[in-house]
Amino acid sequence: MKRAQQTQEQAKVCVQMRRWLLSFASPAVAVLLAVTTLTGCGGASTANGVAAKAPAEIVAAARAAGDAANSVHLSGSIVSGGSPITLDLQLAGDGGRGTVSENGLSFEVIHVGGTVYIKGSPAFYQHVGGAAAAQLLKGRWLKAPASTGSFASLASLTDLRQLVDMTLAIRGTLARTGTATVGGQNVVGVTDSSRSGTLYVATTGQPYPIAVTEGGTSGGKIVLDRWNEPVSLAAPANAVDIAQLQSGQ
Repeated sequence: MKRAQQTQEQAKVCVQMRRWLLSFASPAVAVLLAVTTLTGCGGASTANGVAAKAPAEIVAAARAAGDAANSVHLSGSIVSGGSPITLDLQLAGDGGRGTVSENGLSFEVIHVGGTVYIKGSPAFYQHVGGAAAAQLLKGRWLKAPASTGSFASLASLTDLRQLVDMTLAIRGTLARTGTATVGGQNVVGVTDSSRSGTLYVATTGQPYPIAVTEGGTSGGKIVLDRWNEPVSLAAPANAVDIAQLQSGQ
């Protein structure tokens, strides 16, 4: 009887967690991929000529620089449905790690070797599955395939190549906003008519994206720095496979 109750609790936790991840990750990824983009340090002080290029050429140069990078640190916040989502992620070509939080609920995420791992705070697990989840999953990592299933949408948040290519895809008419200075870095701004934000690209050193600010009054801003610094990625030990929760094992 006790075993049956535990199995039911595990199944309930799994269903609730899946629903929460889908409701949270989908808008978060959509906003990040459709509104925000990558930022970073500009490198050396030598002018790179990007400021004189056409808007589409500026975006192409930023994409090429981002694709050629080995790693980057992404931080900042976006606003989805009126709720701020805070990101602090270290991204590499083969995965990434960091923390994602919304409304006081946070979880750590690691993407490595084709698998996504998450470990939620006590409040996160309490929100996802109630007391049963908080007790069952306290201090534990969950894992699932990066390509399919519950955590697939999180994988695109922690993969440098995917994020660069998807966020720098041109969807509308581009316009150059002129040169400026962001965080002490000389930049040129580019807006996309299909997006409510501005991409700033370094005009010295490598033409890395420097910042993206959301339009309107949302105040969202994403910043990337630490380009090409080493990122240590390792799979957590003794992670619980979410498929086991689904099957009640």
